[in-house]
Amino acid sequence: MNFNKDFNILSSGINYLDNCATTLKPNSVIEALSDYYKNYSANAHRGDYDMSLKVDNKISETRKKVARFINAKDYKEIIFTSGATESLNMIIMGYFLNRLKPGDEILTTKAEHASLLLPWFYVAKKTNAKIKYIDLNSNLEVTLDNVKKAVTKNTKVISLAHVTNVMGDIRPIKEIIKYAHENNILVVVDGAQSVPHDTVDVSNLDVDFLAFSAHKMLGPTGLGVLYGKEKLLKEMQPIITGGGMNAFFDSLMNVEYKDIPDKFEAGTPNVAGIIGFSKAIDYLNELGMENVHKYEVDLKKYLVSKLSKLKNIIIYNKDIPNGIVTFNVDGVFAQDVAAYLNKKGICVRVGSHCAKTLSEVLGVKNTCRASLYFYNTKQDVDKLVEALDNDNILYDSL
Repeated sequence: MNFNKDFNILSSGINYLDNCATTLKPNSVIEALSDYYKNYSANAHRGDYDMSLKVDNKISETRKKVARFINAKDYKEIIFTSGATESLNMIIMGYFLNRLKPGDEILTTKAEHASLLLPWFYVAKKTNAKIKYIDLNSNLEVTLDNVKKAVTKNTKVISLAHVTNVMGDIRPIKEIIKYAHENNILVVVDGAQSVPHDTVDVSNLDVDFLAFSAHKMLGPTGLGVLYGKEKLLKEMQPIITGGGMNAFFDSLMNVEYKDIPDKFEAGTPNVAGIIGFSKAIDYLNELGMENVHKYEVDLKKYLVSKLSKLKNIIIYNKDIPNGIVTFNVDGVFAQDVAAYLNKKGICVRVGSHCAKTLSEVLGVKNTCRASLYFYNTKQDVDKLVEALDNDNILYDSL
């Protein structure tokens, strides 16, 4: 496929290697957004006229498309949110806050994103539940054996990223979920870095809750997905209430909520975002997620092989099979590396990557991250490597 034709930014000369943070948007997504705003910009669930009914149908079509994309059993298990952050907050606050008790244990790791850890910190403080961390192995990966060692009779929930956003390690989620369910433990999965890059089958994994964002998989910003098993969603309480999610209320404070998914979608939805997301899923389906994953793995191998030849580069995740390469330039502050690369039109992410507790086991607070996607090329890699093959990066960044 001619990606330069589909992604205008690729023709600008910018070398975009920050796909973990957000991905570029194809023209089909942008055109779908524009079409909505230009030609049928009505609200959903509000009007008994054709334009509004068209919006309702578009939202329903996208919900069903998302359900098929992750192989949910029913489209009602798909809740639209503002992003993975809101999805995780809704799950943790809406389901677990009123169920955890003093002494109950929440099992996670020190490699997780703030959007997963911080809501759990809040719930733990409110309920006097305990946060426990699964030990990571020497490659900073999660193993089933270490999960088993961490589980006790008090463990009520395991909450992990499927793929982490710094090391990029791919957790054995299916095996973890199987073991968890054998011990009556629920599992909450952060899929922000897995759903955009490989096939994720929630039915096969038997996952209880999953969260991910549209903007990390070609879609618009401000839109995410909360997947939950139907039984669990029916038990979960909305943390945002208002118009559109109630069936009835009166002045005596009698309130009846609608059924899922409406129960969790108060207010005006991100109509344009949902419509654009539909086109993003179409694009990924055309590519095939197994092809996306294989391409990223091969391109990462190429990048690692090139970087490994440079004497000044420290790579932290050489052998993990995905498109994330986390590295530092020896003796140069990560932000200075980013400033230097920016002058050469190369976009990488630096810092703690919203995973601040990882520094406690990684040993460094800030790293550089080049994250690849299917539209990146060997030429992009070569440009990055050529720029890093420089003993004067610190001087040249000034």
